[in-house]
Amino acid sequence: MESAHVHALQSKHAGLEARLHEEMNRPAPDAATVQALKKQKLRIKEELAAI
Repeated sequence: MESAHVHALQSKHAGLEARLHEEMNRPAPDAATVQALKKQKLRIKEELAAI
């Protein structure tokens, strides 16, 4: 079960990375959106490190 949780977190992290990359490549990236995505990624990364 733990590996399913890890896999889900990794998938979320990858999805956030894709959204962040997409936002950064826009002509005028929204700084608030970029910051929020980075915070979400960091939370997931910290959770993965704790496992």
